[in-house]
Amino acid sequence: MNSQESMQRHMEQMAAMRRRMLWVHYLVIALGAWLLTSPFQLGLFDAGTVSTVRDISAERGLPPVDVRAELTGWNDIVCGVLLMLFGGLSISARFKAWQWGTTAVGLWLLFAPLLFWTPSAAAYLNDTIVGALAIALSVLIPMMPGMSHEGMMDESTIPAGWTYSPSSWPQRIPIIILGFFGFLIARYLAAYQLGHIDSAWDPYFDGLGALNGTEYIITSHVSQAWPMADAGLGATAYMIEALMGAMGSAKRWRTMPWMVAFFFILVVPLGGVSIFFIIIQPIILGTYCTLCLIQAFAMLIMIPLAVDEVIAMGQYMRRSYKDGRPLIRTFFQGGPDPASEAKDEEQPRGSFARQLRAGLLGVTFPWTLLAAGALGIWLMFSTVLFGTSAGLADSDHLFGALTLTVAVIALAQVARPLRYLNLLFGIWIAASPFVLEGAVSTAAVVNDIAVGLLIIALSLPQGKRSAQHYGSWDRLIV
Repeated sequence: MNSQESMQRHMEQMAAMRRRMLWVHYLVIALGAWLLTSPFQLGLFDAGTVSTVRDISAERGLPPVDVRAELTGWNDIVCGVLLMLFGGLSISARFKAWQWGTTAVGLWLLFAPLLFWTPSAAAYLNDTIVGALAIALSVLIPMMPGMSHEGMMDESTIPAGWTYSPSSWPQRIPIIILGFFGFLIARYLAAYQLGHIDSAWDPYFDGLGALNGTEYIITSHVSQAWPMADAGLGATAYMIEALMGAMGSAKRWRTMPWMVAFFFILVVPLGGVSIFFIIIQPIILGTYCTLCLIQAFAMLIMIPLAVDEVIAMGQYMRRSYKDGRPLIRTFFQGGPDPASEAKDEEQPRGSFARQLRAGLLGVTFPWTLLAAGALGIWLMFSTVLFGTSAGLADSDHLFGALTLTVAVIALAQVARPLRYLNLLFGIWIAASPFVLEGAVSTAAVVNDIAVGLLIIALSLPQGKRSAQHYGSWDRLIV
């Protein structure tokens, strides 16, 4: 079969697949109708029916409750009409690109309740569910518009020189689970910030006055510096991460480079910013938030699980550029990769232990990195035991958390060289008692010196390598 016949057969298969997927566009129309009528069912145009546990209008300098409710209601009506319009247009193959319009409305619905500071918990939940479903029904379940047909025809899934596909379902399921877990926590914190609940749980840390640590942190001046509920922004980011984790197949590292790059931005740089804000909580605000710590740890674990796919995508883009394929078009549409290997995608099956091992390919757990991470945790909380104060206490909080962060990220073999950052952190930790004030006892000084020297020693060995390979990246893992 020549290439022209292969392309014609592929196009026929794509057309048949599209016909089988037409139901999603009718469901989008139904979602639009639901959203269009929901403001009346939820009483958003009748302020007396909007139940708020705490009125945050004065606290945040917001418009009155009835104004915010009406803004939410009119937004839902407009978005409902748009979903019905885009869903109807997408039924025709001629207008299939309008699926992206459905996606855009879905993304807006995830942010809109935060922008309007909706006083209705039901409306927030409704917009979140409808927004997520709109995204799923436009680009997750049906074929994503604009993808390269040559790339989809290529059945290869394993990047050149690799021993596994970093985009396989077992690799992505842990990220999806962690993303949804983070969403649930952030969504709960956002409910308190929006006034939908009157308290937030925190069993360990105290705030100021009658507030516990969680309540104080998420209503502090740092939190109020954001124009929207920052916990809600985190919940939206986690939801998008979970949805993007479900996009594509085991070959998405070359069929959807743009999506892999955006996913990387969500998980790594934005995750790093989130973790940094958690780190500075005791330094700026003097306490911790239990749920924020749990949420940050979930975000931190996602980073070593996601970084290998980005490396594979970057290697593919470099090969494509060398082969003379247009860089921008390849980035947004994907393409074939003659150098990669064809292999059936491994589906999530078998025992839980087997699925877990398949999901952790590319991640190893050297005892040296685990010990360095444990020392970082110890340093963060040893300030209480030794009564450390002032600059030294702040330094211990900051560099203990940074040491833990680097140790966890370096569990990914492709990110193993990052462990050398802990050498610099260890040197500073050992020297800090002689530079900063706050060491109220000899034990505190000895603690910092010992922890710093141990972190230096633990950061030198690479740890045992697994049997996995990463193409040209292998030579960088030292």
